[in-house]
Amino acid sequence: MADESWRTLCASKLQRQQDAIPKDWLVSPLPTTDRLNVLDFPRDSGLLMAVELEITDSDVETLLLKLASGAWSSVQVTRAFYRRAILAHQVVNCLTEIFVEQALGRAAEVDAYLKHTGSVMGPLHGLPISLKDQLCIKGLETTMGYVSWIGKYAERDAALVEILYGLGAVPFVRTNVPQTLMWGETYNNVFGRTVNPFNRSLTAGGSSGGEGALIGLHGSPLGVGSDSDSIRIPAAFNGLYGLRPSCHRIPYGGAVNSMEGQDSIPSVFGPMSSSPIGLKLFMKAVIDAKPWLKDPLMIRKPWDQQSYELAEHGNGNGLVFGILWDDRHVVPHPPVHRALDMTRRALIAAGHKGLLKTMPICPYLYFAISESISLSSCSRRGSSSAVYRRLCGGAPHAPL
Repeated sequence: MADESWRTLCASKLQRQQDAIPKDWLVSPLPTTDRLNVLDFPRDSGLLMAVELEITDSDVETLLLKLASGAWSSVQVTRAFYRRAILAHQVVNCLTEIFVEQALGRAAEVDAYLKHTGSVMGPLHGLPISLKDQLCIKGLETTMGYVSWIGKYAERDAALVEILYGLGAVPFVRTNVPQTLMWGETYNNVFGRTVNPFNRSLTAGGSSGGEGALIGLHGSPLGVGSDSDSIRIPAAFNGLYGLRPSCHRIPYGGAVNSMEGQDSIPSVFGPMSSSPIGLKLFMKAVIDAKPWLKDPLMIRKPWDQQSYELAEHGNGNGLVFGILWDDRHVVPHPPVHRALDMTRRALIAAGHKGLLKTMPICPYLYFAISESISLSSCSRRGSSSAVYRRLCGGAPHAPL
């Protein structure tokens, strides 16, 4: 590939993305670059009607109740979140794949099912769900930020996408990631940088940064990120709730990933939402769907309501929490330390116990892990270098 041909590929991909946006959903002028906090932009833009603001400000539980009763149709809800997602994208650059007609067509199918049968299609009936740009959807490109993957169209849905369809959900956008994943910010040569809606001079986190920024602007009620540490970082940075499930609980089959075969730091899919109930509803719905029938690596363990309620641990009363203030090598910045102390005080006020003592970590283990991540994520040596250059498609490595 010629040195500059990758730029042409990226420009073509971005043009296809832009062409997929309905022109009347684009706002001009946009906030100037010196406006750092854009949380109010969707409300102030004038694009969203009052009912669309009500829909997109509702939590997952409220949305599902309204959808099941027919008070709001899936087409209405999906359209509202899509319009807000496009507004979010215009100020924080959070989306990769935009497929409006396909998503609205799916929402219409869900509405027709409710009308004809009088019952919901599944526990996530009609709910729009955003997906990290690893979860393949048949007929759509999945680049994961790699120039060499532009034009790579999925021939089938990922296992989790199949399950979400069966649960009645409406996948409606895919979101931006850092090149190679496993990084604490979100930038690649194909789609560029995703920024934080609280302060656009700061990162949205990573590697599920597109999800974090989108949900932070209420452009999606519930999203799927992936995590070695990549749900928890953007959830924290964007004021959200996120869950990294245990390994082999949420199916990974049919999705794409970096460093396949590297099992020392296994990645998992998990939910992100602006309310904690969204996490529980997602996990229960997916596990009740018996994902081990779609992905043989999944653990055959049904949802356990008693475990969720901590029945064997005083039903969640009087718990003991360990707090890792630092690891004796890297000390958090003062705002992070302050947040930990706020958490400690809130737990104690709720009747729990917070351990104040620093929990040490072996320094040799710490540096071994750090070196392992450095070499596996961004190696430029030996065969790793050749693979990485091929994935970059002639583009320089994305600065991190």
